[in-house]
Amino acid sequence: MQLIQQVDGVWSQPCSAPSLHIFEWWYFRKYGTSFIEQVSVSHLRPLLGGVDNNSSNNSNSSNGDSDSNRQSVSECKVWRNPLNLFRGAEYNRYTWVTGREPLTYYDMNLSAQDHQTFFTCDSDHLRPADAIMQKAWRERNPQARISAAHEALEINEIRSRVEVPLIASSTIWEIKLLPKCATAYILLAEEEATTIAEAEKLFKQALKAGDGCYRRSQQLQHHGSQYEAQHRRDTNVLVYIKRRLAMCARRLGRTREAVKMMRDLMKEFPLLSMFNIHENLLEALLELQAYADVQAVLAKYDDISLPKSATICYTAALLKARAVSDKFSPEAASRRGLSTAEMNAVEAIHRAVEFNPHVPKYLLEMKSLILPPEHILKRGDSEAIAYAFFHLAHWKRVEGALNLLHCTWEGTFRMIPYPLEKGHLFYPYPICTETADRELLPSFHEVSVYPKKELPFFILFTAGLCSFTAMLALLTHQFPELMGVFAKAMIDMFCSAELRDWNCQSIFMHLEDDLELPPAPQSPHFQN
Repeated sequence: MQLIQQVDGVWSQPCSAPSLHIFEWWYFRKYGTSFIEQVSVSHLRPLLGGVDNNSSNNSNSSNGDSDSNRQSVSECKVWRNPLNLFRGAEYNRYTWVTGREPLTYYDMNLSAQDHQTFFTCDSDHLRPADAIMQKAWRERNPQARISAAHEALEINEIRSRVEVPLIASSTIWEIKLLPKCATAYILLAEEEATTIAEAEKLFKQALKAGDGCYRRSQQLQHHGSQYEAQHRRDTNVLVYIKRRLAMCARRLGRTREAVKMMRDLMKEFPLLSMFNIHENLLEALLELQAYADVQAVLAKYDDISLPKSATICYTAALLKARAVSDKFSPEAASRRGLSTAEMNAVEAIHRAVEFNPHVPKYLLEMKSLILPPEHILKRGDSEAIAYAFFHLAHWKRVEGALNLLHCTWEGTFRMIPYPLEKGHLFYPYPICTETADRELLPSFHEVSVYPKKELPFFILFTAGLCSFTAMLALLTHQFPELMGVFAKAMIDMFCSAELRDWNCQSIFMHLEDDLELPPAPQSPHFQN
């Protein structure tokens, strides 16, 4: 739509006010910014001589801009959800019951990329079962993936017996069993198993196969880059299997067993932080109400050099709120002021809310929960859903914790009135969370947006101008003579030199003369 057209060097009339208003509204809904404001800042301001004061310092600020851009990219990075559910036993059951798809195509595509990264290597083509699984992880159809996993296990079973000589140049032979394909069991446990118990059985078979592959590749990892890549793959497979077995135990109510498995896994592989096993451990310890152990884990991972998460920030706030929440009263606090412990709890809540402002609405049940996605965006709505889905029960268990959160969480926004420009304890809130969350979360969920977009001044001004113009047009159409006289009177009033002597009486007298209204009949009681 063209607002103004130039024909033969002459500017034509702009489009009507309602059309301008409709276009401005459409542009703002589509791009999130005002078209008039964008044109004014980008094109008209340079013509009118408005130059940015920092334009002369572009070379000096280039490094700062690049740092902020890198920070924005890192803030909008999508992470694997450490508490993700099982597709066959949980996500698919939700689909069977409700008819809704809890996972988006974008989310499942990211999972496929993760599986190819963790469970494949360059030497997979040398082993038929691994070659099949390499294709299976790229397959979009779930049934095709499951069929490929079964095919990999069948091929491995056929080739499982290989004759090898015990001694060179000897006729003595041995029957050696080849290890089964651990990644095939992983796929079946994740997608084919319809219950957690079935998934656990398949993961135990995967553990038996994966542990053997890991031990063999560990002995050969220094023989070349190919063996080193294979050992790295086998390590990822083994860690993934043990972590999912611990999550199965947690789902089936064996929480202490799950905690032990997670602790052993973190001790055995301390450098593999990409799985964020400590967040699984924090959730299991909170279920056991082992708050001292939770504090010990937080002391290790709530460090300035480590990336933060909603689990770390809100768990720290929960522990501090637990010390004062049972006796907290807003009326008493307003009279006597906050104690030191209460102030620490409030500051911890403000810190958590600043990191992820979407969580309180789910914890306070102001917004309905859905199944968490397989990937989350830190500080976004997807992370808030993943945290609240598992930790809401822990907040409810602590008496008064939700009441303290309800009374104090909105105070965070008074500390950071412009979250996109500056932060208080963290970097400014990233502007890309809404777009990424809409890709990660299903369409039936209303994505939480922070900060909420406010209508720009130009849109409000345009709306008022269009409404006023439409009203004048309607009055002119209905009462042309009266509006013409009124317009003439207004022009005379503003152009007259004796403007200050005019009043309402003179205006109506002027209107009466121009309209040539007949004189009002006089009452006979006032005749001479």
